[in-house]
Amino acid sequence: MPNEGRDQVTAPLRPAYGLVCMTQGPELRFRTITLKRYRMLEVAERYAALRDLYASNTAKLRSAAGYCTAHGIQLFRMSAALYPMLDLLDDPTGKAVLDELAPELLAVGQAFGDAGIRVLIHPDQYIVLNSERPEVRQSSLHQFLTHADVLDRLGFERSPYHCMILHGGKGGRGEVLAEVIRDLPDAARLRLVLENDERAYSPAELLPVCQATGIPLVFDAHHHVVHDKLESQEDPSVREWVLLTRATWAPPAWQVVHLSNGIEGPQDRRHSHLIADLPSAYFDVPWIEVEAKGKEEAVLGLM
Repeated sequence: MPNEGRDQVTAPLRPAYGLVCMTQGPELRFRTITLKRYRMLEVAERYAALRDLYASNTAKLRSAAGYCTAHGIQLFRMSAALYPMLDLLDDPTGKAVLDELAPELLAVGQAFGDAGIRVLIHPDQYIVLNSERPEVRQSSLHQFLTHADVLDRLGFERSPYHCMILHGGKGGRGEVLAEVIRDLPDAARLRLVLENDERAYSPAELLPVCQATGIPLVFDAHHHVVHDKLESQEDPSVREWVLLTRATWAPPAWQVVHLSNGIEGPQDRRHSHLIADLPSAYFDVPWIEVEAKGKEEAVLGLM
């Protein structure tokens, strides 16, 4: 059963800059398999293939706790692609493999907990809970619940401390999104946080959804600048949104924001290799995920 009694209301003594999924170097690299390759395997071969892959990625995930500890990194975004084929609706092989690896997964979660490292996950953009198409909503819900199941297996508490970050999905359907959120099982709903993006949902459009559902909002200043065509992340509205989104977090000490720079300026959606511009509005934010192509180089440079 996930640990729901842990007292984690304090913020880091200084901003905790988060490493996203892997390292630029070879230390944290995870294996995968394509659906085409998996389907080419004989049914009898699939379990062994996933068993080997899942065990390897689980061991590598545990090594991520050691890597982060050695480098003083307190925040780690776990890859949403660690267990490929787990979300197949017509094939329970992946679930059976994770059942076998249950002790290993609990040990990984314990390793992060013992090291005091906060772990998040950001499922991919193809999860659209408020799609106009019923089949997309069904598939998205199944995928999202699969990620929640992995967090449960790791023993992470069902709270925004170990959050699952999603964008708003289909634009103009905030009310539908709120309805879907209210009906989510606890394993997903209690961990869900939303994030503004460059196109479909500004923070102003997501805030009412968050207020109506009690879901926290991750503020991304780069997305905000691109969406609103602002000159830089020093625009006064960035600080306003840091504070407005902080109010959606309970406790506020759990607030997470995203940090990235454009390659060729503030309006460039592409992430730069390193972080050259850290918005002054983030001066008191406790948890900052660094979305830069330089991965650990960018994080350690900020630290």
